[in-house]
Amino acid sequence: KIKETDMQVFDLKDKKEYIKEVMILEHNEWGENPEVNFDKRIDKKIKKYEENINDLYFCKLVLLDNNTLIGFISIFPHDGEEINLTPWYATMYVKKEYRGKGYSKILNDAILKEAKKRNIKTLYLKTELINYYEKFGAKYIKNIGKNEQLFKINVI
Repeated sequence: KIKETDMQVFDLKDKKEYIKEVMILEHNEWGENPEVNFDKRIDKKIKKYEENINDLYFCKLVLLDNNTLIGFISIFPHDGEEINLTPWYATMYVKKEYRGKGYSKILNDAILKEAKKRNIKTLYLKTELINYYEKFGAKYIKNIGKNEQLFKINVI
């Protein structure tokens, strides 16, 4: 069990020294053919992050233990072009060595708190994970694509 007092969540724009590490982890987890043009693609992700930093429907939060990155989570204006919904609960990521210890709950609570501050009422989520996000309040809407499901989370 973790002690939340040891952990702190920050907006990535306030902890810019972690941008490259976050973008590499994000790319390796979700990028198609992550080894192709790696450096160029990471630079492009960093540039896109910096271009969107002031968008109401865009933020990336990082979970740190002292100065160690544990994980991150985001709100994106769009998550794929096939669905015209906004904004999106996206990129919940906890490093492998920290999984199963409750850190995703800290990230989830932080992103919902951030969404509320931004006056966001609903976040959309698409995932291939079965019976995972429901514990965070995600409500199933429908199946999309091959193996993905669409959910919504009401921000309270």
